[in-house]
Amino acid sequence: MQYMLLIYGDENSWTEQEREECMLESMKITDELAAQGKYIAASPLHPVSMATSLRVRDGKRQITDGPFAETTEQLGGYYLIDVADLDEALAIASRLPPAKKGTVEIRPLFPLPEPN
Repeated sequence: MQYMLLIYGDENSWTEQEREECMLESMKITDELAAQGKYIAASPLHPVSMATSLRVRDGKRQITDGPFAETTEQLGGYYLIDVADLDEALAIASRLPPAKKGTVEIRPLFPLPEPN
């Protein structure tokens, strides 16, 4: 089963040294998952100050700067993994450094039908 681990946190809660240590530890985890055939993709995101939001209403695009919701915790990155079940996804998510300062949301991916 494929799961997306969405990483939420306060962008201002990390020092540069903590951020670098987080990246290095996270890369070790992704290397381990890749060796086990469980890693699909992962990436940090640029700060929300670089985000653009789009909505289409009545056929017209509405474009605004920044994220949709105003909150201290922002989506900061993701992991896409392929594991046996939710318990395994939870075990991996609990090892991720951002879980110590923020939130890791674990969501199963909805399988898409094969195109005709």
